[in-house]
Amino acid sequence: MSDQIKHECGIAMIRLRKPLQYYIDKYNSPTYAVNRLYVLMQKQINRGQDGAGVANIKINTNPGTRYISRYRSVESEAVTKIFQKIAKKYKKARKHGSEQSLMDADWLKENVAFSGEVWLGHLRYGTHGENSIETCHPFLKQNNWRSRNLVMAGNFNMTNVEELFDILVHLGQHPKEKTDTVTVMEKIGHFLDEENQRIFDKYKDTYSNREITEVIEQELDVARILRRSCRDFDGGYAMAGLIGNGASFVVRDPIGIRPAYYYADDEIVVIASEKPPIKTAFDIEYKEIREIKPGNALIVNKDGSFGEYEIIPPRDKKSCSFERIYFSRGTDPDIYRERKNLGRALVPQILKAIDFDLKNSVFSYIPNTAETAFYGMIEGLEDYLSARRREVMLEGKPHLGDVEELLNFRPRVEKLVSKDVKVRTFITNDSDRDVLVSNVYDTTYEVIRPGVDTIVVIDDSIVRGTTLEKSILTTLDKLKPKRIIIVSSAPQIRFPDCYGIDMSRMKDFIAFRAAVALIKERGMDFVMDQIYDKCISTPNANENYVKEIYSNFTDQEISDKIAQIITSEDIQAHVNVIYQTVFNLNQACPDHLGDWYFTGDFPTRGGMRVVNRAFVNYMEGKIVRAY
Repeated sequence: MSDQIKHECGIAMIRLRKPLQYYIDKYNSPTYAVNRLYVLMQKQINRGQDGAGVANIKINTNPGTRYISRYRSVESEAVTKIFQKIAKKYKKARKHGSEQSLMDADWLKENVAFSGEVWLGHLRYGTHGENSIETCHPFLKQNNWRSRNLVMAGNFNMTNVEELFDILVHLGQHPKEKTDTVTVMEKIGHFLDEENQRIFDKYKDTYSNREITEVIEQELDVARILRRSCRDFDGGYAMAGLIGNGASFVVRDPIGIRPAYYYADDEIVVIASEKPPIKTAFDIEYKEIREIKPGNALIVNKDGSFGEYEIIPPRDKKSCSFERIYFSRGTDPDIYRERKNLGRALVPQILKAIDFDLKNSVFSYIPNTAETAFYGMIEGLEDYLSARRREVMLEGKPHLGDVEELLNFRPRVEKLVSKDVKVRTFITNDSDRDVLVSNVYDTTYEVIRPGVDTIVVIDDSIVRGTTLEKSILTTLDKLKPKRIIIVSSAPQIRFPDCYGIDMSRMKDFIAFRAAVALIKERGMDFVMDQIYDKCISTPNANENYVKEIYSNFTDQEISDKIAQIITSEDIQAHVNVIYQTVFNLNQACPDHLGDWYFTGDFPTRGGMRVVNRAFVNYMEGKIVRAY
């Protein structure tokens, strides 16, 4: 994506299923889990870069021993900084103890922080609000009863924060903030307290209070806690939690919007937002990594036993397709294949746009995340050429020169655009910033024939179009091509997201701006007023009224208007924009049909409310979050 947007958070969890001494003896190191959590988090930095946090719980410590540790950071390279601080704990322990002490699990758990069996890591990509330690996961709810402590982190956004807040107030609580993170944690914390109390009341006449503590930790029904907690949630989520007794969980929304995967054997249970980090950290096969089912929770009990349990009845799966197009690591074999298919699917549109003139067309990509789709596009073009060769051979007796030229011809591929990482857009003056932005990208000269060649550049998605307008088109136009065709492997992004990706304002979408421009050009302003009236009169409607804006135009009309918007007066080449179709997107990603960004078919009632509210905000000139 040439337009930078913030996106999803990443989670990583490790639970050691055997006593800590087992790992020290087998791997000859006290930091087996630390090192693997570091890899899990480093390999998910693509998911979050403005903060990170790590929490650790020791199981079965003696009273008076600290058993919960947590570090958070919002510094640059936050993951590295956190693990450097953890490493210092071990270095300090080595000075005060001995090398032999560090290989003694009992001594470690008594004397060194971050030496427990349960680990939770989080990479933050805040969609809204400030970036501070206070907003950085994991969050901690503390209590002197070990089984009432709760540590939580997640990849989620709730669309019904007001409702969840009111539920907490009705329960008698006094939440300190009206945010989804606080309301979610307090709600789960409330039912954790109730579960503790339920077991206490059950055994209070049978055991002493100290004995009951052990009974509670063994009988705690985490699935029951989550069923009672999650029933009112509306949003996309993969939420991870550690309970002070050593139990842990990751629960996923019933539509499967946000991803979560796990691997388990007799030594460990590991969970992450993506499969490649798990494979890398534990050197396992992809087929051994499983997806947590929508509406389910993977729960690891205090004793290390685990299972996947239904928490909320699953609905039609609508996993985020944008996740597949852009956010996840392309090294995942399924995602790699899907992205290639997205590039291949664009070939018929591209051939039509260049009038089938491959001889005078040069193909490239921007940015690097579009490289896989580019490979698929080139493979599709080569398949087209193979079919043409067969046709020529079967037509009769073609001229020898024509045959040789056709047999030897390959699509012209060049690396035309690269980002100059040394250039930083730090100047605050708008006009100066525009000049600097236009020089962020560099180009390869003397590979384009001026006035003859058409440049075809594939991008994985086009959200705002700002980088195209301010930088990429200007850079490509310096090569003096006859035409520039920008190709998006994703369809037109027309609607905001409300489930964890920072795309919440209508005016940010170039497709929306194009539709509004067409409405104004054709004197159809009444359409906007009618939609606004509907949104105001029925704010809780389970219908996306904003769809009506786009229904007045064809996809091609909007694409043409987008091309016009991003083409400044200084651009000499003719500019076209080609978008993926929604049909081809769903064909390429058949198991991930969450396409609300493109279709407006939000999978939850809260999503419908958010898109209508976002339109109201646009009409009223409010630059605020719609949820």
